[in-house]
Amino acid sequence: MPSLFEPAQAGALRLANRIAMAPLTRNRAPQGIPRDINVTYYVQRASAGLLISEGTAISPQGQGYSDVPGLYQAAQLDGWKRVTDAVHQAGGKIVCQLWHVGRVSHTDLQPGGAAPVAPSAITAQTRTVLIKDGVPAFVPASTPRALEAAELPGIVHDYATAARNAVHVAGFDGVEIHGANGYLLDQFLKTGANHRTDDYGGAIPHRARLPLEVTRAVVDAVGPGRCGIRLSPVTPANDIVDADPQPLFEYVVRELAKLDLAYLHIVEGSTGGPRELPERPFDYVTLRNTYRNAGGKGAWMLNNGYDRALAEAALAQGADLISFGRPFISNPDLVRRLRENAPLNPGDKNTFYGGGANGYIDYPALS
Repeated sequence: MPSLFEPAQAGALRLANRIAMAPLTRNRAPQGIPRDINVTYYVQRASAGLLISEGTAISPQGQGYSDVPGLYQAAQLDGWKRVTDAVHQAGGKIVCQLWHVGRVSHTDLQPGGAAPVAPSAITAQTRTVLIKDGVPAFVPASTPRALEAAELPGIVHDYATAARNAVHVAGFDGVEIHGANGYLLDQFLKTGANHRTDDYGGAIPHRARLPLEVTRAVVDAVGPGRCGIRLSPVTPANDIVDADPQPLFEYVVRELAKLDLAYLHIVEGSTGGPRELPERPFDYVTLRNTYRNAGGKGAWMLNNGYDRALAEAALAQGADLISFGRPFISNPDLVRRLRENAPLNPGDKNTFYGGGANGYIDYPALS
């Protein structure tokens, strides 16, 4: 049985262990620029086999929360280069999560105060974060406008450009496409957000068209061995739902199997919530088998509510990597704590989003 603490391969990435740090939005990059505090944060957690960065906007239009980083300005790339250099010096590997939030945004965050964009003009019944005078506030997402089909090649181009910036300028080891949690690509996939009647809506292959076009473009930009993708088949996060997710995601992974990706990152159940949703049943074993039977060789990464025992059981049942989210917020040395079965620091939810060092880089490691 593979051990959680033994090396693993994910495409071109040789990982020191099978533990990944999941992407965690922390709202501590004003103007979208990583600073010294962000360097410290990631270096503290570099013992993970793979660090996946917080969601990072591919364009100004892709921004949905205050003080989250970007990949579209020179100062942002310079800031990230300092992060990746420091992580590499500490012996870690880090990929950048490519993020376009779609309708999960606010007019205050969009260029010129424009409406956010989405597959259809359906408001997400969710909230985003605005930070004013250093104080975070949760506010309802603004009503979006539907993207024109002619705009979609530009968004594909933005993803590819951001991927090249991440790997070839900012020094990341690879990228993860954010196709989960009710953001733009997930909105196109799912019937609750996509009411289009053109070639990007309706039947499963049409709804999957944009996510697959983006993935192919990113693979062309940085190579398949440095590209992963995150999917969340049934999470209700950000007011997202699909009428029949099993055939949808089995189609998606069959298509992804053709691209020789580094890994697929699967969120089980409700993101940050229950792993089992009786009202939204889903067979994750069948999903993995569908991917493998279609020739997919990428590492199979699982996420949501894992502890050591559950992670080891998942590895024994065919998973390759396990990503941990909130435990990494309050336990920079989570890998050691898991190995030694040491107690975990509790997290302070009041400091998860926005602020400074408090609740960000001041959690203690084991002595």
